[in-house]
Amino acid sequence: MTREKTAVKAVFFSIVSNAVLALIKGVSGVIGNSHALVADAIESTTDVFSSLLVLLGLKYANRPADENHPYGHGKAEPLLTFVVVGFLVISATFIAYESIKNIGRPHELPRPFTLVVLGGIILWKEISYRIVMRRSRDTGSSSLRADAWHHRSDAITSVAAFLGISVALFLGKGYESADDWAALLASGFIIYNSYLIFRPALGEVMDEQLYEGRIRRVREIAGNVEGIIGTEKCYVRKTGMKYHIDLHAIVNAEITVREGHKLAHDLKDALQEEMPDTEHILIHIEPHERGGIGETQPLMAGKRD
Repeated sequence: MTREKTAVKAVFFSIVSNAVLALIKGVSGVIGNSHALVADAIESTTDVFSSLLVLLGLKYANRPADENHPYGHGKAEPLLTFVVVGFLVISATFIAYESIKNIGRPHELPRPFTLVVLGGIILWKEISYRIVMRRSRDTGSSSLRADAWHHRSDAITSVAAFLGISVALFLGKGYESADDWAALLASGFIIYNSYLIFRPALGEVMDEQLYEGRIRRVREIAGNVEGIIGTEKCYVRKTGMKYHIDLHAIVNAEITVREGHKLAHDLKDALQEEMPDTEHILIHIEPHERGGIGETQPLMAGKRD
């Protein structure tokens, strides 16, 4: 299965999961007198729409390069991640607002069966987080990572609701608002996680050098290509689920232009074979002369990013 199909399959899983859970939470929250569960249901509903956006973004980001987009459309994915983060922030803000509003209002104690519902939801959302996050690592998709964190944030709010309802039921009358306080605390966790998702996506858009392990791997592969003496500058940037490499390779200054051209192609072929998630590779050939070009970069082994 290709990386693109793996990512799309994971998003469909998120859409179905969130739609079913939104219904379960909403019905249970209304019947069980739990404001935290109702707020949780609203968050799951927004998760459905954000997952749909992720799906559309993945489809667009994986379109092939064209005349106007020679490097492809991969930048759409981190840009879409910003939108998904926006949904998370909006959800957290709504949960906080509803919690603060309900804290001062008298209401009935939540019903005990809501704890059973929440226990099942917490387990399922944590499993969902791990499934989607694994797919995110397999594909290198930043928007899929954001979608995975939607599941984790949902689990966090459900844990908070579970604790709040437990306190309310255990301590009884006068502690009805415990689940509202728990939901308010959970909204803070969601805001914090939103930042953790936003920051790497911003780095991807700004072409930050965040891939030292991959750079070490590039130098290691270059050292195994016959005719390549060493490497100098090496830059790696990520676009969607693909990487782009700019590399200065050092060769014997006495070889012909034709031979240097062939070495560049040999190096490019070796990199694409060993690192199939690399799309564009630009090789610049530097001549190696005694007293000329400076020291070559060490060819160290490193794990892939």
